[in-house]
Amino acid sequence: MSVKFSHHLLLLTMLSLGSALRGEAAQITGLESPNSFVCDTSGKEYFISNINGEPESRDNNGFITKLNAEGKVTDLKFIQGGVAGVLLHAPKGMAVLGPVLYIADLDQLKAFDKTSGKLLAMVSFPASSHMRVSLTDVAAAPDGILYVSDEAANSIYRIDPSTNHRVDLLIHDERLAGPAGIAIHPRTNHLITVSRQKGKILEITQDGQLTELESNGFFTSRFQNLSGVDFDQWGNMYVSDIAKGKIWRMTRDHRFQVIAEYLPAPADVSIDRVNNLILVPYHYVHAAEMNGLETPSIGKPKSEKRTLADYGFIPPPPKPGPEGTKK
Repeated sequence: MSVKFSHHLLLLTMLSLGSALRGEAAQITGLESPNSFVCDTSGKEYFISNINGEPESRDNNGFITKLNAEGKVTDLKFIQGGVAGVLLHAPKGMAVLGPVLYIADLDQLKAFDKTSGKLLAMVSFPASSHMRVSLTDVAAAPDGILYVSDEAANSIYRIDPSTNHRVDLLIHDERLAGPAGIAIHPRTNHLITVSRQKGKILEITQDGQLTELESNGFFTSRFQNLSGVDFDQWGNMYVSDIAKGKIWRMTRDHRFQVIAEYLPAPADVSIDRVNNLILVPYHYVHAAEMNGLETPSIGKPKSEKRTLADYGFIPPPPKPGPEGTKK
């Protein structure tokens, strides 16, 4: 599939999302089948995984692109399969935990130093007689525990870095229906995953109990192939639909809004909570984009009209001084 990444797409996204980094949206081109786009906790460094070929091929030509705080590429192939003894086939989901960048690569979770790119660890996930391992995404919990989704096996694993990256099966359930993107709920610390096969949003507790939060109804098909999920600093959830080309926001009161559409295969999206940005890799056009998100208007009555300041396009008006204060 070949689609031109154009300013028309950028305009659609800006109108839907709001302002962007430093007042402008950042476009990143020259990528190769980008799958995941994440930032570190400081909001000053960004990483994009590039499959660079077939998503299940052991071709050792995947790579990780590194960007600076302005969204500029500082190293297109910061980590590269086949270079300096690195094995990196089809990197997909990623997570940053302290100084370490974790990458899901087929049947292994690989850990790299986020500054030097040095390989630190390779964690294997042995396949059983009835399951093929195909790791899809990674999420880091506040307590330092990692979770990894396995789309092919309908499984999610729990990894403890403090015990030599011990792997435990958190849940194996057909109701997961191809778990793709995963994220940690900021209030409950439960795991949230989205289904690529059935278009479902699911919640999983720390002991593996599964609850279906949202799904398509009998007469409706809101979602098709969900690929990414994350939360902003206010607890709103964002999910991407790679087939329908949409990004949805679910507010804390469980209302859904389409914030961007007509996008060319948005893959595993994530949120930069420090700078209030959404990070979107476009799988088939070999590009990515970072853009600003709407800032909630705290305390504004529903009857009062929202302004461009609420969406980040202009600075907010100055707060009135105490009564009687002279200008």
